[in-house]
Amino acid sequence: MWEMSGTELIRRLAYALAIGLLIGLERGWGARAEQEGERTAGMRTHGLAALLGGVWGALATQFAHDSGATALGLSFVLFGGVMALYRYREIEHEKTFGATSVVAMMLAYALGAFAVAGDEVAAAAAAVATTSLLAAKGLLHEWLEKLTWEELRSGLVLLVMSFILLPILPDREIDRWGAINPHELWLLTVLIAAVSFAGYLAVKIVGYRRGIAVAGLAGGLASSTATTAAMARLAAAQPGDAGVLAAGAIFANAVMGPRVLAVLSVVNLDFALRLAAPLVAVGLAYLVAGWVIMRRNDGRSDDASNPMTSANPLDLPAVLKFGALLAAVMILSRILTKVAGSAGVYALALVSGLADVDAISISMARHGAQEIGASAAAVAVLVAIFANTLVKVGLAWGMGGAAMGVRLAVASVLALGAAVAALAFLPRIAGL
Repeated sequence: MWEMSGTELIRRLAYALAIGLLIGLERGWGARAEQEGERTAGMRTHGLAALLGGVWGALATQFAHDSGATALGLSFVLFGGVMALYRYREIEHEKTFGATSVVAMMLAYALGAFAVAGDEVAAAAAAVATTSLLAAKGLLHEWLEKLTWEELRSGLVLLVMSFILLPILPDREIDRWGAINPHELWLLTVLIAAVSFAGYLAVKIVGYRRGIAVAGLAGGLASSTATTAAMARLAAAQPGDAGVLAAGAIFANAVMGPRVLAVLSVVNLDFALRLAAPLVAVGLAYLVAGWVIMRRNDGRSDDASNPMTSANPLDLPAVLKFGALLAAVMILSRILTKVAGSAGVYALALVSGLADVDAISISMARHGAQEIGASAAAVAVLVAIFANTLVKVGLAWGMGGAAMGVRLAVASVLALGAAVAALAFLPRIAGL
């Protein structure tokens, strides 16, 4: 038998009552327009239900060795049955359907009992979560109506990748070079997929009619290259908006540096901190350039069409291709760091950066910093960014014309110059 002092019991019963009143507050507020006698259970009923559960929880603890838990369970079943019957009569009267009220009452009772017989803080947290979920009814229904099948499928795929496949992969190197750890490789692949999915959601929530700048920043979370190409296509169709669309592409590239920094922080925090100055400098330089160009042009940014052409929130083939590319780059970088040193890694960074920055960056964070030194590995990341920037400038110039290409090229030169200056001087000032 668990002995409980009178003061402790009163304190826990107060928790139970507060839990019921909190849940009842939301329930009563939703029915505040109904006449007395026609309302469903509100503050008083939920408060009493939780207090009743607390009393039964106290009795169960006092008679723990005499089937106290069984009695508590039977009381819960009886209470749930009574509430279900009450709700059935109400449904017949109102000609409506819904089980939320019954579940809320049963939760109030159960959490009241848990507050006395278990952890009162956890019970209070569960009550807050319950009340928040009940209050979010309109928001959840609105979100569900707008949810597309592609978005639902993509979210489920991401969850499968994260919580089913990731735990079963071996967490050790499996190749002769010690470069491929399946668990770590898949974790990084999931990380990139999650960033892309978050970018898609940000774009959908914010909307493009609020400005090309917001669209560029949000699109850059998913892919600065894809966003640059999309802006260039719009510039070809709307030459008068080339300046504003160039600013949108520049804003997308402003996200590249901080995004790479965030990924590196997960893999190797020390290496990420070493590259923090140049990567932040790239982002800030692009932001300033985009802001200046946006201010100097009067394009119709509020009426521009959606610059994102992909309707797939999570392109699984593209994610798998990234994983394959990441594995290949990791193996090649490990071999080249041992055979050719920093020169071979620079060549690899230049080639791989034409397609993707993240793969070589992650590889340098995992092994490069130890094999060729942190400074050389940091330069390799900047080389990849340089190569990737050349590709995007070429896309903008070829698809969007000289008006867009020149603006992006000038902004890129300034951004890369800021990165080199930050790498050369800021670490020395900071003593790194």
